[in-house]
Amino acid sequence: MDLFTFTRAELTSPVQLAGDRWVVSAYDDVRAVLADPVTFLPDNALTAVTPVAPAALRTLVRARFSLPPTLANNGSESHTALRRLVASFFTPARVAAAEPRIRSLVLERLGGADLVRSLAWDLPAIVLMELLGLENVDIPTLKRWSTGSLEFFWGDITRERQLELVDDVGEFHQWLVKRYHARDGELFRALADAGVSAEDSAGLCYFLLIAGQETTTQLLSTALRKALADRPLWARLSSPGVAEEFVEDVLRTDTPVVTWRRLTAREVVLSGVRVPAGAELVLLLSGKETDPRHLAFGYGRHFCLGAGLARLEAAVTLRTVAAHEPSLRLTGPEPEWLNLLSFRAPKSVAVTRPAEV
Repeated sequence: MDLFTFTRAELTSPVQLAGDRWVVSAYDDVRAVLADPVTFLPDNALTAVTPVAPAALRTLVRARFSLPPTLANNGSESHTALRRLVASFFTPARVAAAEPRIRSLVLERLGGADLVRSLAWDLPAIVLMELLGLENVDIPTLKRWSTGSLEFFWGDITRERQLELVDDVGEFHQWLVKRYHARDGELFRALADAGVSAEDSAGLCYFLLIAGQETTTQLLSTALRKALADRPLWARLSSPGVAEEFVEDVLRTDTPVVTWRRLTAREVVLSGVRVPAGAELVLLLSGKETDPRHLAFGYGRHFCLGAGLARLEAAVTLRTVAAHEPSLRLTGPEPEWLNLLSFRAPKSVAVTRPAEV
């Protein structure tokens, strides 16, 4: 089974060995794993799926790159204080206040032939930078760094591809260190004032600035494509509550964050299957078509801090596009997909309008 393209239909057991990784797919098992960071360690959450080749590793060493335990990969006591600090930027009030800005950005981006490139690509990054109080960020450069980092850490890639991507990984980390030392931006000032080191701040922000916008780009891309394929739904999206309900449906069945990882601290039994200590678990976060539950944003102490923002951005985007472009249609062949261990989404959403047909 190819872990980078598999579907739930291919699974023959709720706990299934695939190569040297164990795929855990039952909702109750996944929830229990995420709820217990002592038995199921988060240490491997940000570890490169493809072992880093020596030449690429030397480049990272020269860039002084490191990802110390901070948020997603932190099972220690330091996690609580760091999470509380970052959570202060994602309070319900701050997120709700971003709605007019999100709608304005969507309106500015209407009319494109590819909704990923014209709309979903940069909108989440702009919103995130503003929410974190980070000014003068070159968004195209940030997107190059973040998309390259996703592929570097979660892709099934060759050594040659690692060497093509590793400079962007190192440059991104160095940029974060410089912003920290310059106290350049509300987030970096908050980290410095709290006594968080430059190394920990850069490691924390490295993933925060990737996950906080790349996964939302993926959610927008997936949701727009799925909504446009359902003409009756598209006609109703501008009605109150419909977009929010649809976003939840996408998260349940087609979440772009398809898996997450954990390590077993000891031998465990999941759904009657004995899993050894030190095993790498690949947790399936999306639900079954007939199951209303999902874990698209995780669960427990590592629940996604940006869940509310992602839901808001997706609902506002869908509602606004549908209201202003009700005749929009999908066009062209099946798009190329992003297929990483933990992330899947269409790379394009080609559309046409009646006048263009």
